[in-house]
Amino acid sequence: MTESPDPTAESGNATPPPLLPADTPGTPAVPPPPPEHWFADVLASDGGVVRLRPITPEDAAGLERFHTRLSDRTRYLRYFGPYPRMTPKDLYRTTHVDYRDRVGLVIELGDDIIAVGRYEYLAERAGARSAEVAFVVADQHQGRGLGSILLEHLAGAAAENHIETFVAEVLAENNAMVQVFRDAGYQVQRSRDGSVLHLEFAIDPSEALQSVRDSRERASEARSVGNLLSPRSVAVIGATPLATRVGGAVLANLLSGGFQGPVFPVNRNRTAVRGVRAYPTVRDIPDEVDLAVIAVPAAEIGSVLDDCMAKGVKGLVVLTAGFSETGPRGYAAERELVDAVRSHGMRVVGPSALGIANTDPAVSLNSTLASVLPGRGRIGFFCQSGPLGAAILGEAAARQLGLSTFVSAGNRADVSGNDLLQYWDSDPATDVVLLYLETFGNPRKFSRIARRVARTKPIVAVSSGRNAVRVDGEPDLDRSLVRNLFAQAGIVQVDSISELFDCAMLLAYQPLPAGPRLAVLGNSAALTWLAVDAGRSEGLTVGEPIQLGPQAGPADYLTAVAAAVTDRTVDAVIVIYSPPVPTAVAAFAEAIRAGAQSDPDTPVLTTFVADQGMSNLLATRGPGGMLERGSIPSYGDPERAARALARVRRYADWRTRPVSPVARPDGVDTARARELVAAWMAAATDHWLTDLEAAELLGCYGIRVVEFREVRDADAAVAAAEELGYPVAAKATGEIWRNRPDLTGVRLDLWRPDAVRRGFTDLAEISGNPVHIQRMATKGVGCGFRVQDDPSFGSVISFGLSGTIIDLLGDRVYRALPLTEAESIELIDAPRAAPLLSGTVRGRDIGKPVDRAALAELAQRISALCDDLPEVRELQCEPIMAAPEGAAVLYSRVRIGPEPSRFDIGPRRMA
Repeated sequence: MTESPDPTAESGNATPPPLLPADTPGTPAVPPPPPEHWFADVLASDGGVVRLRPITPEDAAGLERFHTRLSDRTRYLRYFGPYPRMTPKDLYRTTHVDYRDRVGLVIELGDDIIAVGRYEYLAERAGARSAEVAFVVADQHQGRGLGSILLEHLAGAAAENHIETFVAEVLAENNAMVQVFRDAGYQVQRSRDGSVLHLEFAIDPSEALQSVRDSRERASEARSVGNLLSPRSVAVIGATPLATRVGGAVLANLLSGGFQGPVFPVNRNRTAVRGVRAYPTVRDIPDEVDLAVIAVPAAEIGSVLDDCMAKGVKGLVVLTAGFSETGPRGYAAERELVDAVRSHGMRVVGPSALGIANTDPAVSLNSTLASVLPGRGRIGFFCQSGPLGAAILGEAAARQLGLSTFVSAGNRADVSGNDLLQYWDSDPATDVVLLYLETFGNPRKFSRIARRVARTKPIVAVSSGRNAVRVDGEPDLDRSLVRNLFAQAGIVQVDSISELFDCAMLLAYQPLPAGPRLAVLGNSAALTWLAVDAGRSEGLTVGEPIQLGPQAGPADYLTAVAAAVTDRTVDAVIVIYSPPVPTAVAAFAEAIRAGAQSDPDTPVLTTFVADQGMSNLLATRGPGGMLERGSIPSYGDPERAARALARVRRYADWRTRPVSPVARPDGVDTARARELVAAWMAAATDHWLTDLEAAELLGCYGIRVVEFREVRDADAAVAAAEELGYPVAAKATGEIWRNRPDLTGVRLDLWRPDAVRRGFTDLAEISGNPVHIQRMATKGVGCGFRVQDDPSFGSVISFGLSGTIIDLLGDRVYRALPLTEAESIELIDAPRAAPLLSGTVRGRDIGKPVDRAALAELAQRISALCDDLPEVRELQCEPIMAAPEGAAVLYSRVRIGPEPSRFDIGPRRMA
């Protein structure tokens, strides 16, 4: 949905507030401090940044100026009359709010207020707390979606304050205002009284509201990046004639790259640089400047930034280093830079960036430091590392992989990989996305966007894992975590730059394989068997290779390739050519190309041992000489070809799966759970719950820990056993006694009172703690769920079977939260030891299959709990006895702590 183009749609015309004295109830003489989490930088629909915050008493003068600048028409639509000036009483009431029943928000650009919104509690109507809402936007900023932004954030504030319904009084002539509410996803009820419409709608979050919010976020972020990548003019601040200097290199690349707009060198000491007129500062440039590339020392950034803000520059690329990578002081300077840039409506790439590039002939932007830039293609590339970015561009050019756009974000202080994914998702010139990532910024948002983008455009990513979580200090487990979570989002995960390009070549030029069936053919028995073994080890279905023999000529290859690609039992083909003696290979390349055309829907990969540059001979070329769809990728060895094909095949399989909704099980009491957590947080902000508290919290989400009693003497232990019913287990409490392989802290199958007394006495003596008496659960396969915070991915759930050997082997699988219904099932089936749950291992019957559906439902309930209660920082349900009759949780642990920043829920905001 889109907002109405009518600018009056952003002049909410509710009745003006009555003129009340300052001591009216609800108008505090000394307002409370504004909630810090209501401050937000937000992207308008045109991609510009605006700053939203709660209104304060200090805004009276600015609000008066804002009101005076409104046109007569806008004031009429907002206030139902001329209302040329705000009275002191109105100003006081508007700026003195309690942030509960009366809330006001302003949107600023620089030092000016450009939009105001408010709600005021009315009464409880039909059992729901309601408030009147209204907003108004400065004339010159109408049409930028600011009214929708105010509405989102006012609704978010109202929900926090338990207000359920918004009402508004709207002039009947302003139909566009009604459309704003409807376009926001609300179900609006309307009635009419003369010339005034009465609107009423519930503000509870819904799937429709979330869809609208995501759609607007996607459009504004894409537009924001598009503004950076398609500037009409560029200034290079710190330009110099020396190509060995940063400012000289980027200026030379802009000029030699044929940028289609004016380039303005900025140098205080020169009147011209490289034959182009230079200016002392950006302010002195007579024309508008869309993009400024900054290449001055970090100490000079402040004055340069002032010039750019005064000039009205729309975006910055900061090549300068010396910020967060240098330590706390540099990080503080970097945050100040971003804060200043955003407050003036700009976005910034960097600092410590390599630059940005757009190969569209209508733009021809190369504002990078790279000496080699690939030609025009349909691949978008995002990279964090500046030095590595230059090497990546060189490798892409060598492999003749054309790019649509390239961004090296350096420290990623503002523009991030999430922004670029939003842009490439809607960019018709980009078919494949490549990412080199060191951190993930907002991990929840990254996962959400990647899942959507990967449905239509492949994403290939290599992560350095620099900031990935350390699971028991094991790097192998870190890699497993990244691999699992990337696969969940449909991302093709690779381990090196070389593999990144191996997959990119296949995705860019060949169709996706329809299945796992691979045919291998060639004239070298040794190499074809290498390909077969590599394909099988990667999970592909490969029969015996087609051996053409060392005497095979071009005609033999053409016939064999044509037969393979048209075979309905084959989904992909790897062709190997290794000449027995030095010979010209062009005829063989042409034969393979001709054979592949027999069915262009079957992907073909090659290995030419004789010549690593065979892509030149297997290519379909477009403008500029770059490879196009239909080109056949060639790999240095058959194992690389098989590995790339297997990864692309797994992606193709993921893409064919139907989209599954986020699981939301029945029987959940979220309100009670939140009450409990709030009470526990009031007692201590960061701590582990007691075993009884953890069981009570899980019970709110239908997760039943097998019933137990905590006892402190033998008589109480016997009484607990009698109450629970025999047989029971006695368990020592304390971390060192949990899940020990020697079972020292457990006494099982206690059938009589004397056995319970003896068990209690033994465990109390060795632990010195209370003892749990627990009803015995049905025996089954031990397994467990854990939820933990990952600094790269946010909340992560893992599942694995229980046992010391399993833990040592690291056989746990990971998924980001929240889980969809399909992901809950996949999580249970993913561990290597999962066949133990089916009752059959390698065709041998080892017992009855367990109730895997019960385990999947348990995963869904844990996911819902952790998604609803961000204060839950860690959770363990382990061991769980999985049996044919269901899944029994024997023990649970929960740690609660301060809620992390969760900017991916609620109203739109920039991280």
